[in-house]
This record gives sequence, C-alpha cells and structure tokens, in this order.
Amino acid sequence: MELATGRWVAGDDFFGRQAELEALTAKIRAGNHVLLAGPRRMGKTSIARELGRRLSEEGWVFLFADVEAAGSPEDAITEIARAAHAHPPLARHYASRLARWLGPKAGRVEELSAWEFGIKVRAALNAETWRRHGEQLFRRCAKIDQRVLLVVDELPIFLKRLIMNPDRAEGLRRADLFLSWLRSAMLALPGNSPVFLVSGSIGLAPLVRRYGLADRVNHFDTFRLGPWSREESVACFETLATSTGVECEPGVADRVYERIGIGIPHHVQAFFARLWDFTVIEGRSRISLADVDTVYRTGLLGPSGLHDLAHWQTRLKDGFDDDGFRLAMEILADAAAAGRFTAEARLALAQRDAAVISQVEDRILEVLEVLTHDGYLSDSEGGYRFESLVLRDWFAARFRGHRELLDPTAKAE
Repeated sequence: MELATGRWVAGDDFFGRQAELEALTAKIRAGNHVLLAGPRRMGKTSIARELGRRLSEEGWVFLFADVEAAGSPEDAITEIARAAHAHPPLARHYASRLARWLGPKAGRVEELSAWEFGIKVRAALNAETWRRHGEQLFRRCAKIDQRVLLVVDELPIFLKRLIMNPDRAEGLRRADLFLSWLRSAMLALPGNSPVFLVSGSIGLAPLVRRYGLADRVNHFDTFRLGPWSREESVACFETLATSTGVECEPGVADRVYERIGIGIPHHVQAFFARLWDFTVIEGRSRISLADVDTVYRTGLLGPSGLHDLAHWQTRLKDGFDDDGFRLAMEILADAAAAGRFTAEARLALAQRDAAVISQVEDRILEVLEVLTHDGYLSDSEGGYRFESLVLRDWFAARFRGHRELLDPTAKAE
C-alpha cells in the first residue's frame, strides 16, 4: 500500500470499504442509478474508481467523466464523450454519427487522442444539438454487448456553475433543462445498461432542494458514504507504517484517531504523511506518542497542512452564493470558538444580519443543512458541533481573538 494523499486510489492502494463496495456493487448490478453522497474527503471518487475497476474485471465497460470544469451542457456532454474514448468500439460507434465534424478519422478513433476526440466532439455541439448527441451516446452505450457503468463526477459543481450565471433566472433555467433532459434520457434507455453513478464534493441533494429541482433527481438511489470506524482508521495507519518501514510506539495509531476525532480517510492518510515527513527530517525511523501531538500542532494545523484544510473553505465557496458563504463562515467560526453553534447564536446571527441578508432566518437554516450534509457539523444536543477535531481546531486558530461569540454563554460548558 503506497502513501497517497490528495488523490484518488484504486487497486492495491485502496483500503477497506468492503461492505460499502459489496452494497454498492449490488445496486449497480441490479441496474439502479446511484447518487453517491457523503461528506467530503470520505473517498467517494476512490470508491467509484475501485468499483469501476472491479466491474471491468468482470467484463463491464467503465467510463469516468469529471464535469467539474464544464461551463455548459455542451461541455458536460463532451466530457462524457471523452470518457467513452477509452473504449474504442463504443467511441467508433459514436464517432460515426459525428463524421461531419470528425472528418476522415471518424472511423479511426484510435488515431485521435482523448483530448483531440473531445475537441472534435465539442465542435459538433451547440445549444440546439447537445441533447440529441447526448442521447445518441447513451443509446450507443446500451447497444454494445457489454454492460456499461458511467460515473459522472462533480455534477453538483457543474450545476452550481450553470446556476451562478450573471443572469440568475437564465442560469437556473439551464440547470433545470440539463437535469430534466438527463432524467428523461436515462429513463428512456432500454434494458439495464448503461448504469449511472453521480457524485461530487458538494452535496447534490441540498443544492437541488435549494433551487426547487429536487424532483429532477428522484430517479437516483442515494448511497451515503460515511467515515471509517476507529478500527478501520487504526488499521489503515498501521498498514501505511508497515508498508513504509516506519516503526510506531504502542498506541500511536489510536492517538492519531483521537486527535482527528473522526475517521475521514484523507485525514488519516495526511496525518501519517506528516508524521513520516517529520521522522525523515529528524533522522529517525520510529514515531512516538509525543510526535503525534507535535505534528498535529505544527503539521496538520501548520503551514504544511494549510492547502488541505483550505480546500474545505474553497468547496464552501463552490456551494454557496456570497451571502450563504458569509453565513457559513460565521457559523463555523462560532462553532469552533465556542465548541458548538447554539440556538441562541443562530438567533443572534439572524438579528445581526437581518438588514443585509433577505430572509436571513431561512438562509441560516439552509446553510446549516449544507454544513451537516457535507460533514462540517453534526446536529447534536445543545447545538451544532464539529465532528472533525482537525477542522474545529483549524477554524478556531484562524479566528481566535478576531471575533466575539454570538452566544457568550456557549463557552461555559
């Protein structure tokens, strides 16, 4: 098992999740279209890739399309077509319908790189044609002898980009059009192939509810991916230590779990990576309990961990408009400083911002829904609290001394 942080993993580097893989595989084999949900950094992309790899060994065709950078429906269809390039027979069938744009190489897809293929496909698409060509691609998937799993990653970010058009009404119309078309095209397919799995690093369910589009995705079977248990987190850490030849003082893996507070796979791996760096720099090959505390403070919460933790803030910006992002940051800062975001704090925030944010109480509830869905906070007795101690401590360090608590009594616990 190689040390990997910040990227998806599969094969020998994929750890655990056997029960989740079995359940997810059963849903896909039965022909269910799946919405893979869960807090970020839980390994949704990795489990989708590993699922596809294992099904490929059984004879399935696995297509993976990342639509995060897509700015239009035409771009999204292009990314799906580019994914199909990895399966030449399928790409050739589709290319034959695009011969006018692909030119003499239409029947020789192997001579085109995936990038070149995508450029030529994109040239064929416009506001009038993307739906027809998208449906043709799906039907081609249905006609080949092998079953097809099509993963569409970062669909929520793509939809949010459509919605945040300067003309908000037009942006919402385009997002509605794309989701309505996708639903219709999927339900019109014969048989049980292709099977779709969609996912993203911001929640799809809160997004579509917020904009009144929830019924456009009710054909998906939601599968939520949760954190590793303490046992799984400890086992992963110990496997990484064995694989890299690092010795650990007894209890180190458990101390790591206690410091991070919840088994977010990326945080387990990132913590090990920081500890490994620390021992190399110190010229040692053994991790002590004291090292865990030092590296937590100077590594995970220090400059070297800034990029990873800043990702959580970046994804908040991806998921909200300006008012929603500002409310989210206020709530997280208060929950970090006080240990919880209370009902009294919520009332104080609503009163303070009533003059500058329309329907502020509803917006706060909407933001809290997203923060809980995406794994920042959990709704517990006495208020909303961080489950990840890394996130709590990072937000607390950022805002310590720069703001007053919304609910001054909350810190008394």
